[in-house]
Amino acid sequence: MSPSPIRTAVVLLLLAGFAPGAAAAPTLTPFRSEAQLVRSLDSWHAREQKRAARQRRMEKSVAGAEMPPMPAPMAAAPAMDVVSTQSASAPVEAKEAGSITNNQVQGVDEGDIVKRQGDYLIVLRRGRLFTVRVGGDRLDAVAAVDAFGPGIDPGGTWYDEMLVSDGTVAVIGYSYSRGGTEVGVFDLDAHGGLRHRATYQLRSNDYYSSRNYASRLIGHTLVFYSPMRLTPWGDWRDAMPAYRRWSGDAASSSFHRMLPATRIYRGIDDLAGEATLHTVSICHLDHPSMDCESTAVLGNEGRVFHVAEDAVYVWTAGVSNGRGTMTSTVFRLPLDGGAPSSLRTWGIPVDQMAFLQKDGWLNVLVSREGDGEGMWASRAASGDLALLRVPVTAFGDAVARADRSRYRVLPGTSGWNLHQRFIGDWLVYGDGSGERPQVQALRFASSQPVQAFSLPHSLERIDALGSDAVLVGSEADSLVFTGLRLGTSHAALAGAYRRPDAQQGDARTHGFFYRPHDAESGVLGLPILRGGEHPGASVLYLRNRSLALSPLGTLDSRQSSSLDDRCRASCVDWYGNARPIFIGERVFALMGYELVEGRIDAACIGERRRVDFGPRAQVSD
Repeated sequence: MSPSPIRTAVVLLLLAGFAPGAAAAPTLTPFRSEAQLVRSLDSWHAREQKRAARQRRMEKSVAGAEMPPMPAPMAAAPAMDVVSTQSASAPVEAKEAGSITNNQVQGVDEGDIVKRQGDYLIVLRRGRLFTVRVGGDRLDAVAAVDAFGPGIDPGGTWYDEMLVSDGTVAVIGYSYSRGGTEVGVFDLDAHGGLRHRATYQLRSNDYYSSRNYASRLIGHTLVFYSPMRLTPWGDWRDAMPAYRRWSGDAASSSFHRMLPATRIYRGIDDLAGEATLHTVSICHLDHPSMDCESTAVLGNEGRVFHVAEDAVYVWTAGVSNGRGTMTSTVFRLPLDGGAPSSLRTWGIPVDQMAFLQKDGWLNVLVSREGDGEGMWASRAASGDLALLRVPVTAFGDAVARADRSRYRVLPGTSGWNLHQRFIGDWLVYGDGSGERPQVQALRFASSQPVQAFSLPHSLERIDALGSDAVLVGSEADSLVFTGLRLGTSHAALAGAYRRPDAQQGDARTHGFFYRPHDAESGVLGLPILRGGEHPGASVLYLRNRSLALSPLGTLDSRQSSSLDDRCRASCVDWYGNARPIFIGERVFALMGYELVEGRIDAACIGERRRVDFGPRAQVSD
């Protein structure tokens, strides 16, 4: 006799841990009050000052000479004036809005240099915002404004990323002169015009990563991660996450704490040495004023972060356990304002591409040792590799630990050029350095053996072609694309294309884009640098038919690199300056200040028209 629907429902609730009366899952503990936070950090500060003084005396006696003074801390914004008592945010709902960005997680848009809103493309480049009309079968430069507000000195500031939500443009930057993150908010009108609404400054250390992006957009909600290091050499109060709205005079502006002490959670047992406030901020772009709420976890340094549909994961580095393996901790900060939880772990991932949250499980590829992904630190990863696969319910309080049985040791080692990507049910990874590069593929939820493939070229990129993969790298003077079929149980190399006298023009994930036509076919685009008789920059397009890769051709830049654009800020393209863009059946190539539209027929792509939207062509204040 089959069980009744009611009995079945009760069993499922019990298995899920949600039965009536079931204990809530443990989480990290917040500070109970501002007074407790002050006592704890003042005690830590005094203790570390004494420890450092003893260390200096010991080193002085050994060396017989005066030690040099400790370096001054990074410039930080003035101390806060008001403690915010804002409540945690409401649950964030993800929605897919036809992003033109090569995002890692569906519904989670990543900050980039070009976005689309209706009939317009918005481009962020070298400290300016530009709009180009592409709707109505048009290609017209419309407007250009500074990416910073009036009265703001952009010197020492990098304006890196941009996100767009229903007529609101948010520019994310970091100011070394002011010591913090800046969020510039602009209004985009129905005619493509841009108007500065407000600029907000937030205390933080530098968020830059050569592989990751600082900001995400889920629906109308801006999500970004900002670390703040606490050291014994300054007043810890100056490091508390806070923000202010720019009013034209920095000296008279007041910073407001972004979170009370009761939203700061203790993620390490004992404060010793330096620590970091790992802060996740949620800001509402659909409000007249950018309202922000934050959650912070006090943990170790060395971070890698990943944004899933409902939570932010922050992986922090610890110390070696004496056997060559780094101890570490990963924090899970829910986007609905719930309390963070943690998991003690071993090793550290190279970058955000090492994460996948799926079907209630967290999957992470970890290296034995590493320094996180800040700046270019991802190149410091080294040692053996393992796949950590744990249920999200394993996260708990500060003592929750990932059992060793949750780790699967994998073939291969991590080096300065490790790449990885979760595609469907597969994890594909490989270190592209060395004389004989290899790529490995495994079904991450299965115990099936890992499959290894030798490549005739280096490995510089792993990306998805629908449910399959493409491996991109160099061999001699050529750029090579190799297909990797990912079946139900086996993987196999399938198809290749070699472009002579070329190399990748952008190594970051956003340089690539694939537009599928159906499950087995589509068109991919990637910026390249051409050599040979006619060197220059282009975007290369390939057609994919069941991993048979064939060239459609290139859309080429005509712009001179000696163009004087009167740049005042962000005068190096750290995030690249070229993108393939697909809008419906139309195809574009963004290259510097040029936007080129192409037309694809059965066998090739040809230029249809182009527009130069640079400062010399169109300036509208």
